[in-house]
Amino acid sequence: AMSMGLERIREKLADHLRKQGVPAAAAWPVREREKLTGAVAAVSLRGCSAGPSGFQDYLGERYDADSGQWQELYGRKAELTFGLDLYAPPSAGEAGLQAAFDKLMEALAGGGPGGLILREVSCGETGYDTAGRLLKRSVQAVYDTYLYAVAQPGGAFLDFEIRGEET
Repeated sequence: AMSMGLERIREKLADHLRKQGVPAAAAWPVREREKLTGAVAAVSLRGCSAGPSGFQDYLGERYDADSGQWQELYGRKAELTFGLDLYAPPSAGEAGLQAAFDKLMEALAGGGPGGLILREVSCGETGYDTAGRLLKRSVQAVYDTYLYAVAQPGGAFLDFEIRGEET
C-alpha cells in the first residue's frame, strides 16, 4: 500500500500546481504528448527518503470507525524529490517554455500543498525530447515533509499520509 500513498502525494502536488495556474499532469501517457498545444509540467516522484522501517516516532492512536478498532500512528520526517519536467510543442517555442517555467517558479515560491515544505528547486537547460518531438526542460523540487503511517494490531503498516493534510 506504500506506493498508493506516494501516488496520492504526486496527484496532490499536480492539483496544487493546477490551482496556481500551471498546467500539470501526474500521469501522462505518450499519446497525450502528441496532442500537446502548450507547455505542461509532468509531475513524477523521483525519490523518497522514508522507508517503512523508519516510522519510529509514536504519535498516539486514532479510532477507526470502519473497523471499530484503535490504530496506532507512527511518524517520521522524510524528504520527497519530485520531477516537474516541462514539455512544450516546438510551436510554443523557447519563449513559451520560459514563460511556463517562470509561472512554475512563481507557484513553487508560493508554498507547497499542506504538509509539504519546499527545500530546493533545480533546473536544467532547455533541450529537445526526440521521442516525443517536444521541447523539454528538466525541473526538480525537493520537499521536506512528515509522513505518518497507520499500523494494525500486529504491526503491519496499512498506508501512510502526509501529516498536516486534511484527510
